[in-house]
Amino acid sequence: MASGYTGERRVRLEALAEMLPSHGLVSRMVGGEDPVLWVWHPRTGRQTIVFATPTNHGWQFLWSPGGQSGADDLERTVATLREALDSPPQPA
Repeated sequence: MASGYTGERRVRLEALAEMLPSHGLVSRMVGGEDPVLWVWHPRTGRQTIVFATPTNHGWQFLWSPGGQSGADDLERTVATLREALDSPPQPA
């Protein structure tokens, strides 16, 4: 069963997804009833999953490794995601 926040989560993730192509990033909504946004950088191949969650201070986007941004500041979120995915992964 979907949570009461599913609709709001989806709206916020869709708004973020609309902005990504103009910054060279690609995305796809996945997760069905518990949506998350799969984001990747076509040039570097780096990718992450973005979650949207309510907090005491409004909605937040969270992604690995350790990324977060307020959902009301989409420009900052996109710029931070682009920076995180811009460089190729480091060899293990």
